[in-house]
Amino acid sequence: MSTKIGFIGAGQMARALARGMVAAGVAKAEELIAADPIESARGTFAAEMPGARLTAENAEVWAAAEDLVLVAVKPQMLAGVLADPAARRNDRLVVSIVAGARIARFAEALGHKRIVRVMPNTPCLVGSGASGYACGEAVQPADRRRVEQLLGAVGIALAVHEEQLDAVTGLSGSGPADVYVLIEGLSDGGGRMGLPREAASKLAAQTVLGAAQMVLETGEHPAVLRERVTSPGGTTIAGLQALEDRAFRGALLAAVQAATERSRELG
Repeated sequence: MSTKIGFIGAGQMARALARGMVAAGVAKAEELIAADPIESARGTFAAEMPGARLTAENAEVWAAAEDLVLVAVKPQMLAGVLADPAARRNDRLVVSIVAGARIARFAEALGHKRIVRVMPNTPCLVGSGASGYACGEAVQPADRRRVEQLLGAVGIALAVHEEQLDAVTGLSGSGPADVYVLIEGLSDGGGRMGLPREAASKLAAQTVLGAAQMVLETGEHPAVLRERVTSPGGTTIAGLQALEDRAFRGALLAAVQAATERSRELG
């Protein structure tokens, strides 16, 4: 069986994408090859993807992967990856999930612009990711469909301009942490009102999950859904008033802005 997809870096996100692809039928484990200098990372990838080929050498991935190479290393490791002479041997599709690494940097190092830059988020690890991606000038419609297929195996993927990826970072990249604080606050509120901690935590998490599914599955604007559960003089409007009094919406706006601006600085 031919080797279709290569991973440079075999960490958590690479493994999540590999699991999603295999589960969705995008690729078979035997069609994957992954490189990582850390033996334990290679071992974990191999254990989760029986049949995949593992190596310590990036050059083997560049040589073997016929379809695309996905670069999933830490930013400080990227220079070494791009300096590998094997990386310049052809113009296969390269997909990067390296934080802050612009398409132009890859294009200069690799000698072509068939590059897709992706900003995923950690819920990809449980198949519920929200990713944004931007394409280099040489990316073809078939390449775009392939990337959407790959990312769709672990959540949703939306195309944006590269300059908008910092905003994607500020919203969906950093957003899970904001949501964890929300769940923690709701859970603490339930505990304060007498609920057992475990019950409060589960109810809070499921409430956030259910509300998110309502937005995605109905296609309704969140404001419309909010109005439907807000009766005049009722419990919900009392809670909403407490949020407004404490500038809850403004705090979320500020959080996304701050994370976006920090992403620009780091880039």
